[in-house]
Amino acid sequence: ESRAANASDKEINIQWYIPSLAKPSNDTETKVLLLYAYNTQPVKFSNVKIFSSMSVFSGYLWIPLARILSLRDKLSNLKQQVELLMQSSKSLSLASESTSFLEESKTLKRIPSKKSQMNVAKIHLDEKTEEMAKRCLSEVKALLSVVPALSLPLTEIPFDVTVQSIASLEDMFNPANGCIITEESLFNWIISLFQ
Repeated sequence: ESRAANASDKEINIQWYIPSLAKPSNDTETKVLLLYAYNTQPVKFSNVKIFSSMSVFSGYLWIPLARILSLRDKLSNLKQQVELLMQSSKSLSLASESTSFLEESKTLKRIPSKKSQMNVAKIHLDEKTEEMAKRCLSEVKALLSVVPALSLPLTEIPFDVTVQSIASLEDMFNPANGCIITEESLFNWIISLFQ
């Protein structure tokens, strides 16, 4: 039971391995190993020696550390830009809500936390942020594609941009930590790159 594993929904698990001596000998630049596993159906098993499933996949990629760190900085900047857009749209919606609040003060209702709702709300990107996102995501695609030479720059954003989706990508490219991604549109895009 201590070795049991389960995933109640689709998820990608990302881990990084920074080898001391085990790097490929023909490369002079420092590379790290991206280890990934994902499931496309809910899974549960308790014995890894006899487990077999058609919905669980795993693999690895050697990626230059310098490119990962550079991409993480770009994703961090993109996340800040998306958060600014979210804050400005939140300010506009609060201004319109305050007007309607005065009109409907007789029927007060408690609304669930808006902060958590805003993190998963799709953000409408301005032109500058959209171009920034396309550049970052094109770089993600180039790093994760099985044949990077065939990886063309993106002309459109392949998933719903939310604060959470960009934060998940930023976490994914942090070699000091691993992460789990469950957001469906982001999940589907990333596994399409691994295949």
